[in-house]
Amino acid sequence: MAAALHDPDQGYYARRIRGVGQRGDFTTTAAISPALGKAIAAWANRTLTSEGCGDLIELGPGEGTLAKSVLGHLPWHRRLRTRLHLVESSATLREKQQRLLGNKVRWHRNIQDALDACDGKACLYSNEFADAFPVRRFRKSGDHWEELSLLPDREVWLPIAELPSSTLFQTPWAEQQVIEVHESYHQWLTQMLPHWRKGRLLTIDYGARDKDLYHRQPGGSLRAYFHHQCLTGSEACARPGHQDLTTDINFSDLLHWSHSATELIALTPQAEFLAPFIDAANPADQYAIDPAGPGTAFLCLDQRRMS
Repeated sequence: MAAALHDPDQGYYARRIRGVGQRGDFTTTAAISPALGKAIAAWANRTLTSEGCGDLIELGPGEGTLAKSVLGHLPWHRRLRTRLHLVESSATLREKQQRLLGNKVRWHRNIQDALDACDGKACLYSNEFADAFPVRRFRKSGDHWEELSLLPDREVWLPIAELPSSTLFQTPWAEQQVIEVHESYHQWLTQMLPHWRKGRLLTIDYGARDKDLYHRQPGGSLRAYFHHQCLTGSEACARPGHQDLTTDINFSDLLHWSHSATELIALTPQAEFLAPFIDAANPADQYAIDPAGPGTAFLCLDQRRMS
């Protein structure tokens, strides 16, 4: 999954991504509704003030449309005092961001460089960032777990002796249930936290707490998007480098992995986070808060860095 998405020569995000939205392989709330940019700008205005920070960091900024919206909806006095940083590893996406945003932001290849440039004091936000991290897949088999190994011509489930850190292994799953663990995101957090000294972190993504994550998903949540078509099973692993790969986020793990360094402020459905900024006459806004769709499928996790 890491190679399929991030290989510098053949990876989907590095070279093959067609775009986000109608002309790409997938879309995001930011590409559909202006409410997300308004809501994040309001959050940033409050938290930059309360935390005494002058730096705002977006993780995984896509084509830059969300960053442009957030900047545009900040109050003018806050916009003048705020330095916006984008963390982007894809050269292709970085070029698109630069064409859209010009010299209004600073770019960094990794979060450590971005935080060091802010002296560790910043408010950070992301939308559909964590779900693009590579996962390990496990299947319940009797009283133990097997891990999926991908070979060029087949899938193999192998017994595993040592499990990664995850709240998912504390749940009594049914036989043959498949789960995913974002161990690479855990590693990212472990490397990021020592560089972050003060501020807030807003994580917006699709997923749920551990006990609700795999409702009606016995085969797990791994899926691919190719020209807006959702592919699961063996098709999700076909065409590596040519399609987006993603899985649902276990927000219980995000809380567990960062509990020693952060304080939980709120974990709310997207519908609640966006509610004050919704235009009742705009169908795109109504879709973004649809309780049968993105309104509850996405959660918004707000955390404060503890000193």
